[in-house]
Amino acid sequence: MESELAQYSRQEQDEQRLAELGYKQELRRDWTMMHNFGISFSIISVVTGTTTLFSYGLNTGGPGVMSVGWIVVSAFTFIVGLGMAEIVSAIPTSGGPYFWAARLAPVSHAPFASWITGWFNLLGQVAVTTGITFGLAGLISTTATLSSDYSPTAGKTIGIYAALLISHGAVNTFGVHILRYLNNTSIVIHSLGVGALAIAVLAKAPTHQNAQFVFATFYDGTGDPGWSTRASPAYVAACGVLMAQYTLTGFDASAHLSEETNNASWNAPMGVITSIGVSAVFGFFLLLALLFSIQDFTNTVGTTIGQPVTQILVDVFGTNGAIVLMTLIMVCVWHCGLFSMTSNSRMMFAFSRDGALPRFFHKVDDRFQSPVRTVWLAAFLSFCLALPSLGSTVAFAAATSIATIGLYVSYGIPILIGLIYPRGFVKGPFNLGMFSRPVALIGVLWIAFISIIFCLPTANPVTSQTLNYTVVAVGIIAVFALGSWVLSARKWFTGPIRQVEEVHGDEVVRQVEFLGQDKI
Repeated sequence: MESELAQYSRQEQDEQRLAELGYKQELRRDWTMMHNFGISFSIISVVTGTTTLFSYGLNTGGPGVMSVGWIVVSAFTFIVGLGMAEIVSAIPTSGGPYFWAARLAPVSHAPFASWITGWFNLLGQVAVTTGITFGLAGLISTTATLSSDYSPTAGKTIGIYAALLISHGAVNTFGVHILRYLNNTSIVIHSLGVGALAIAVLAKAPTHQNAQFVFATFYDGTGDPGWSTRASPAYVAACGVLMAQYTLTGFDASAHLSEETNNASWNAPMGVITSIGVSAVFGFFLLLALLFSIQDFTNTVGTTIGQPVTQILVDVFGTNGAIVLMTLIMVCVWHCGLFSMTSNSRMMFAFSRDGALPRFFHKVDDRFQSPVRTVWLAAFLSFCLALPSLGSTVAFAAATSIATIGLYVSYGIPILIGLIYPRGFVKGPFNLGMFSRPVALIGVLWIAFISIIFCLPTANPVTSQTLNYTVVAVGIIAVFALGSWVLSARKWFTGPIRQVEEVHGDEVVRQVEFLGQDKI
């Protein structure tokens, strides 16, 4: 009974804090810290990033860049996560970065900061859903070739991708009440399942590569000549860390689900940093297991299967064993895509609630208690972003670059604002104290660095088929956000809208009227 009362009291405190931020409780709040951690852990999904971008990593720097790059990226990502955790602790709303930007910026600049941050976050959210689910479609196509005469084509892969998006949309529409349980399942398969996979690969591999191969081998497969010749090995190495950086992306989901999390001011920031830390360790273990277990590097890089991780599994376990393990990987990736769409839809719901998107999308279905309209908006936009794959050989890598830049820019803007205007930053329970500003500065500088290098070309020669269209997509969203602000939005977009203040205002008026009548 006491625990139930404590839980009820905590929920009241969460709703009160949300009201102080200007919102009423609309979404069901029943997620624990483990659930909050789990959704970011599932979206980061180390098996998704390492598997789908393993070929990119091998060709853009090779094993040495992949392994050492993972350590470097993990350290800087954790610093960014600390900066974000401090903000989400102070401002726990599903709007996430764009709401933080508005709260932290001076009043005169708040709407502009919120508008720009929100559109970059929306781009990143859509692109990360695209990268995850389109990557899964590619894995399904590759695995199907192992035991049949199936021949993958761009059109077939897009068809599989569309079916996967529909499955994610359906679960997020009709099965919102079971998302918590699927979240628990996802935590298990992403930890125990992936851990078992890595151990099995190491144990079963007939031979193992040495440490020099894993940590010091540089390989440039970016063209003939490659970019290490045309530019420098450092250029290739910098571009090669995309695999690690893309993998360690999406932890803002803990913020987007904060309005559904109990004790959000503490549990949401803990969800951010624990998901990064645990994913960094698990991912490094999985990456090392795969690199040490490569049997023939040349054959793995140039595999006729089309997927180096699948080739490694075939070399170690045979065709049937590889199919079983690829199925485990694909189940992990499916869960990752599912929760990416969950996070994506919550961000769009909040953005429409504040007027940046049409109010049509600010709707929680009474029956399913889910923002159904933004769920299917997320599915539609993610499908559209993958269409360039029909005519581009680097579309998937570009989608992952777009996701990484879009999300990290939206992470960096509120961190930068808090750094520039510290007086407006009232800290929550998670407080970095004297380390707050150094952490913010390092995080912002890292984000600026990766935002530049991931726009650079990684295939030589650069043609219409090999162009890294990241700069195009990011440029379009930047021009749209800035242009629409100058031409229109600055006249009507005022930043996050306070819902509760209006309700309280009506109550105050009614109370005043009642008191006046009583005096008469």
